[in-house]
Amino acid sequence: MIKPNYLEKLLEGDKVEWKKLGEVIIIKNGKDWKGLNTGNVPVYGSGGVMAFVDKFVYDKPTVLIPRKGSITNIFYVEGPIWNVDTIYYTEIDTDQLAPKFFYYYMKTIDLMKLDTGSGRPSLTQAILNELRVPIPPLKVQEEIVGILDTFTELTAELTAELTAELTARKKQYTYYRNKLLTFEEGEVEWKPLGEIAENLDSIRKPITSGLRAFGDIPYYGASGIVDYVKDYIFEGDFLLVSEDGANLVARSTPIAFSASGKIWVNNHAHVLKFKTYEERRFVEFYLNHIDLTPYISGAAQPKLNQKNLNSIMVPNPLPLQKKRIVSILDKFDALSSSITEGLPREMELRQKQYEYYRDMLLSFPKSEVKA
Repeated sequence: MIKPNYLEKLLEGDKVEWKKLGEVIIIKNGKDWKGLNTGNVPVYGSGGVMAFVDKFVYDKPTVLIPRKGSITNIFYVEGPIWNVDTIYYTEIDTDQLAPKFFYYYMKTIDLMKLDTGSGRPSLTQAILNELRVPIPPLKVQEEIVGILDTFTELTAELTAELTAELTARKKQYTYYRNKLLTFEEGEVEWKPLGEIAENLDSIRKPITSGLRAFGDIPYYGASGIVDYVKDYIFEGDFLLVSEDGANLVARSTPIAFSASGKIWVNNHAHVLKFKTYEERRFVEFYLNHIDLTPYISGAAQPKLNQKNLNSIMVPNPLPLQKKRIVSILDKFDALSSSITEGLPREMELRQKQYEYYRDMLLSFPKSEVKA
């Protein structure tokens, strides 16, 4: 753990000189890359890598600073690179300033405060050249870079581990879901969904965004919660099923999802009520498992109408078997959800920790500002 006085120990009494950016780097404009042949040299714009070409404009470690557009996107590149006119590259005086130290320091600056664009964000060379940067001894710069590199690597390793764990759990869940929801002919009774669930679509009521009174009641649409309102039209435990939208075909998010408590539902999601928890969850798992293409109409705007929804044939195993299947899949679903939700939370914590130590390591005293 880095202690607050760690920077003082690093400096060992050495003073930190502050200089204008224009004294330690030269800012260079980009060039058009069209007409160049394809190669392995990355072409950078303010949004990142745009293409790969066979020529370069610079072949040394550099920090890329956007000129227009996404001006907070700072890049460190070892080289070689080609840059277009929306981003600057920098020739750095490495006798004074380590390129990656400069990169890390630039990440602490709120560049939006330097924006001169009337519409599209813009950074001028004149303003950047006046920006003051700390110049501690090179050995201190290298030590700080090493520490921050380690933080970055550890964060990347953690992300890879959690992502791999999530992928493995999802594969495992998919395997058991497919196995548990696949039945041999004659193994179970099959019923139309309309005979298993009570359809409450007639109670639904859409409200345009301008007329919604904000509150704490979830307002559901085709893919989940779209807003919060003051009143409700349903209370209890329900299964909502997407009625229309591209997700019926893409299936990037579940088309069937449980909703409990007081809720409001618009006319883009079917509302189904079941007698037991196991029936509701079983149907939820099953609908998210099967191909619904035969029941979907409309090419430009896919739609699963009530008639087709009610006609979907659903396996109806005995209550004890259904309960066992739901129990197993609930556990897998909870595990996958905890990892899915935990990954961004963990990454956010790591990012905050990294930024805290980065800012602490780069907070140099300004008593030696050069006039």
